[in-house]
Amino acid sequence: MRQFLSETELAPAAALALLCSSAAAVVVWKWLGKRHIQKKMEEARRTRDEGVKKMAKAVQQFREQVSSDKTDAILSLPLLELAGRLQEGSLSPRTVLYTYIQKGHLSTCGLVKFLGTPEQEDSVLVKVLKRQGAIPFAKTNVPQSLFNYDCSNLIFGQTLNPLNHQKTPGGSSGGEGALIAGGGSLLGIGSDVGGSIRLPSSFCGLCGLKPTAQRLSLSGINGPVDGIVSVPYALGPMARDVDSLALCMKALLCEEMFQLDPTVPPIPFNEEVYSSSAPLRIGYYDTDGYFPLPPCMRRAVHETKEALQAAGHQLVLFSPLHIHRVMTELFLKTFFADGGRAWLDVFTGNIVDPSLKPQVNFCRIPRLGKKILALILKPLFPRMADYLNALCGMRSVKEMWDHQHQIEVYRSEFITQWRELQLDVMLCPVLGPAFTIGFPGKLLSAISSTMLYNVLNFPAGVVPVSTVTEADEEELKIYRGCCDDLWDRTLKQAVEGAVGLPVAVQCVALPWQEEMCLRFMKEVETLSRAKRAA
Repeated sequence: MRQFLSETELAPAAALALLCSSAAAVVVWKWLGKRHIQKKMEEARRTRDEGVKKMAKAVQQFREQVSSDKTDAILSLPLLELAGRLQEGSLSPRTVLYTYIQKGHLSTCGLVKFLGTPEQEDSVLVKVLKRQGAIPFAKTNVPQSLFNYDCSNLIFGQTLNPLNHQKTPGGSSGGEGALIAGGGSLLGIGSDVGGSIRLPSSFCGLCGLKPTAQRLSLSGINGPVDGIVSVPYALGPMARDVDSLALCMKALLCEEMFQLDPTVPPIPFNEEVYSSSAPLRIGYYDTDGYFPLPPCMRRAVHETKEALQAAGHQLVLFSPLHIHRVMTELFLKTFFADGGRAWLDVFTGNIVDPSLKPQVNFCRIPRLGKKILALILKPLFPRMADYLNALCGMRSVKEMWDHQHQIEVYRSEFITQWRELQLDVMLCPVLGPAFTIGFPGKLLSAISSTMLYNVLNFPAGVVPVSTVTEADEEELKIYRGCCDDLWDRTLKQAVEGAVGLPVAVQCVALPWQEEMCLRFMKEVETLSRAKRAA
């Protein structure tokens, strides 16, 4: 006997079939989108690999004609001496280039969306450097979206610290730090919005300078999220010694840059300040009170302080004000003023790198969810609660104007405190030693030591002064940080196993006084080298 479904029976069946087909379509659509992303990444890797093969062949041919003794001698030359040899003609640019070159390059910010869209023109900085005789030969790896101090993205993978392959080289200028620390280059240019020059320099044992924003031209430089002006980013040099940083600044602070970019103040390099040997009045502190750093980093400040005092400089204890509020209310709220929507948008059409997932997941919590979670966490984990509140962003233009005014007021208060103590420069800690890979994404707030000078827009540099000792590692076992909470315990895990890795300090000057900052860095470098040689 033939049976038929009634209309009442047919409707649910049809709805179920439609639902199933829709779900299947969504799954297929997502799969196709992911496959498209993977194909673009594979193509980028192939392009990079082909470029590396071509260069490797050219370099191999060159090295068959040039003895290893000669190339080793070139690699051992400091930048100042190398530049002198090139100028006098005893070394050719081709010989030096092939001695160093071993990489290909693409400019992507670690994001698939920028693949296949190369810049049509050099930035002003690259134009000036080229005309000064520099030869840019490599673009180095960065973390996805730049907003991380690990150095990993799904296009080119994870960059390792050349001093310890279990550790990250830092970020966002981590590829640059790794290349220079690994002997592949003498000088590089990084960008810094929260420590992205200084953290790789600290982790890799390099010298790095974050100038006052716009002391060097930003024209032609793009990032994943543009238009943030309350806490401006800066471009600056990274190298193995302070003289190389100074040489780079001298080359860039020239009439040509001032003409190419009239927004840059026409302030040439002040050699008299850099070369001065007059005693300095130096403020110092070993903790900002918000995120106490590991014992070795605080030891570095105290040992450097003692060396400076013995050399005839005057040291004055300084207590930076309100760092908890600066980190959450001023720094984080600047970048997440819209609740993180603009930053999350850069991942559209991208797969999120695992190193960034903790940050991304926090940002994706709805505003109400962040507020409720912050309320729950406040009694037990106040720093995390304030971090979540900062990620909620701002609700009105008036609130944003008030926020920008608060930054201006804080800068004024800090400068007043500085001037009351009659300081020339500041000695303070920098985050380090190098983190184990994967940990930076879990500890964004640990960058308070560098972040402060982005909010203030002061020039700040990093100088390696020591290495982690077995005694440091033993002292780390009893490290409790600020609150002995999850963040403090995570920091302890992040820096474990660092014996022999570099330990650095941070040197700071007032805005537009890059020469004074470099002069102080040079003094610290000279004294620390003398101590290690003794």
